[in-house]
Amino acid sequence: MIKRLAAACGLFLLATTAHADNPRVVLNTNLGEIELELYEDKAPVTVANFLRYVEAGHYDNLVFHRVIPGFMIQGGGFTTDMRQRSVGKPIKNEADNNLKNERYTVAMARTNDPDSATSQFFINLANNEFLDRTNSNAGYAVFGKVVDGQHVVETIAKVPTGNQGMHQNVPQNPVTIINAKRVESDAE
Repeated sequence: MIKRLAAACGLFLLATTAHADNPRVVLNTNLGEIELELYEDKAPVTVANFLRYVEAGHYDNLVFHRVIPGFMIQGGGFTTDMRQRSVGKPIKNEADNNLKNERYTVAMARTNDPDSATSQFFINLANNEFLDRTNSNAGYAVFGKVVDGQHVVETIAKVPTGNQGMHQNVPQNPVTIINAKRVESDAE
């Protein structure tokens, strides 16, 4: 009995340590902060790409430009006047990592080309299984989850939206990412 308890405690400590090692990023928005935990072990290319954009200040003063209640909020590509910020080379789609597009997970946005993701990302507002990889669907790569600030995500999901130029579901009042910063985990 004591050996099993000790083994269980050891596994818990290993899991906690691994969990604490995941990179974290805070998106400071004009509606509050959203803290993301990134799954570097499951999506190494995607996490490295996202962190490069964070460290370069790419997300600073960009907006959540697409808000669809019950589905997702998307950002990381456009300024408040809907001008697209230049981006780096597209990355490989890592949707084969067994992570699911569940509520509050973070995934990469892309075009119809599965390997076209650059800087844009979205936060799932619901379990969006149809975005997961299957035999007939390349899927959208989940690379993290919201660990704090879910209420901010829900606030963003409720903002009034409309059309702006050729873009649909754009918040009528910009939801701005003031800055994105890498932070230390609370567990460390």
